[in-house]
Amino acid sequence: MKGYVVCVYKSINNEEKLKEYAVKARAAVEKYKGKFLIRGGRSTSNEGNKSPRTVVIEFPSYDEANNFYNSKEYQAAHSILKGFADRQHQTVEGAQY
Repeated sequence: MKGYVVCVYKSINNEEKLKEYAVKARAAVEKYKGKFLIRGGRSTSNEGNKSPRTVVIEFPSYDEANNFYNSKEYQAAHSILKGFADRQHQTVEGAQY
């Protein structure tokens, strides 16, 4: 089954750091065969607080999504955001049909 990284930002304090992070994170996503399904864009908050940004990335498998997150490439990108963004980041296994 496919794996998904779901990242919902609560706040972003520095847009320049976010751009720097995005360049490095994208390279890691591509290395681990990820595909961006959602990357910002228009949104409507139907329940709860509105998020300034939501990202969903599809990977070939749940394990591959976790390998991406734990990779040295992604962790180097992730370190750029420390102190500049508050978010919830999780890996989710896709549904079986």
